[in-house]
Amino acid sequence: MNYTQSDISNIVLSQRKFFRTGVTLPVEWRIEQLKKLKKEVIAHQQEFIDALAADLGRSELEAYLCDVGPIIVEINEMLAGLKRWSRPERHFSGLMYFSGLMCLPSLITKVYKMPYGVSLVISPFNFPILLTIGVVAAAMCGGNTVVIKSSSKSSASTAVLKKFFAEVFPPEYITLIDGGHDVADMCLAERFDKIFYTGSPAVGKHVLAEAAKNLTPVALELGGETGNWCVVRKDADLKDAARKIAFFKVLNAGQICININQIAVAEEVAEPFLKALKQAFTAQVGEHPELNPEYPRLITSAAYNKCAKLADEHRDKIIFGGVGNPDTCKYAPTILYPIDINDSIVQHELFCPLLPVVTFRDAEVDALMDTIADREHPLAMYLFTKNMRWANHVMQTQQFGGGCINEVCIHMMVKGVPFNGTGHSGMGAYHGEWGFREFTHPQTVLKGSTLFNLSLREHPYGGSIGKKKMWLLRLFER
Repeated sequence: MNYTQSDISNIVLSQRKFFRTGVTLPVEWRIEQLKKLKKEVIAHQQEFIDALAADLGRSELEAYLCDVGPIIVEINEMLAGLKRWSRPERHFSGLMYFSGLMCLPSLITKVYKMPYGVSLVISPFNFPILLTIGVVAAAMCGGNTVVIKSSSKSSASTAVLKKFFAEVFPPEYITLIDGGHDVADMCLAERFDKIFYTGSPAVGKHVLAEAAKNLTPVALELGGETGNWCVVRKDADLKDAARKIAFFKVLNAGQICININQIAVAEEVAEPFLKALKQAFTAQVGEHPELNPEYPRLITSAAYNKCAKLADEHRDKIIFGGVGNPDTCKYAPTILYPIDINDSIVQHELFCPLLPVVTFRDAEVDALMDTIADREHPLAMYLFTKNMRWANHVMQTQQFGGGCINEVCIHMMVKGVPFNGTGHSGMGAYHGEWGFREFTHPQTVLKGSTLFNLSLREHPYGGSIGKKKMWLLRLFER
């Protein structure tokens, strides 16, 4: 469908009218919708898996592991926790209030968790099913209606999702809009009550600028402008680190916002680590991964060409991989070594199977961390070391979205914890209760009384009466 601004305005108006009926507010109704969503995700899972194969060359297992399965887990967490999360908080109104500064009979203030209203979810191509349905579920959990703008790059997934939502929910509640950047800009021109965008920092700035015109609150889940670091110290278990890093870099052909963008390895163990990393890549995807049917592809020819061009520019640094198939858009996991820490390739997000490796002296690891801290905040940080004191210190002093010690990516799969970045890697947080919080506004309400008002807030403020009022004020400040 070729959308006009008028079409999108009508969709937003329809959802606003629906929201104002109050039908989305009862928690029981939201639970019913989430159960329906879960049931239909399970029923349509093969369609989602087939679409991911068409768009990204994902195998069935990888598609379920990374997209379909996590959605079901996420919805289950919402179903288990929504009643508790949405319960109004009760707070004592305070001694100053109780003293008569306002009105004596009121003791309780409540905080209600109110939905924003009509939300816009702009989803990416790399995990088009998970990062659409998962975010929509959080918006539903909060009691919002949702307009979805899905990626035109993952066209098969977008087509399946559009059909899915049209069959499962009425358009005044959930509707998906397809199209390119022009359609996204038409959506951003509308006044939404909440916007959730997943994608690049460059587009994130544009989304934030457009949202500012209507002062719309925004959550941004970005990849990190200077990329996610993995630090391997000399005391690390090198084979274990290599296995985990290879698995993660192969996953979705590196097209993951929390993937390892570059590795910093202690020069004392660089050679054995690189040997172990090569062996791990080969063990997992074979000597010719670009021919392996289980190995995913880059999303478009443009993405493939960008990756291949960057590899060619560093051809003298390639010690593993460096080959691809332009017909299938598959490019092998490729190790670039040695790379200087100030090289441009480690100062921007790659989003492909290229893996630059820089070295540092293990005794100078704190200087390395200072250099990383001076750059834009990454979405993820990974440390491999046996020195838990140092690792814990780093994790509590560096600024990044989230991370792991002696592990990769698993932090985003843990129930009850938030996920997102900070600064150039994002703002806001979601998953489970944090997603509910992201799509609700804490609304404070105090109920006053018309009886027994002993107010001390009113004039006069001078003379002997004023002195008595000041004495009472200071009494309750102690």
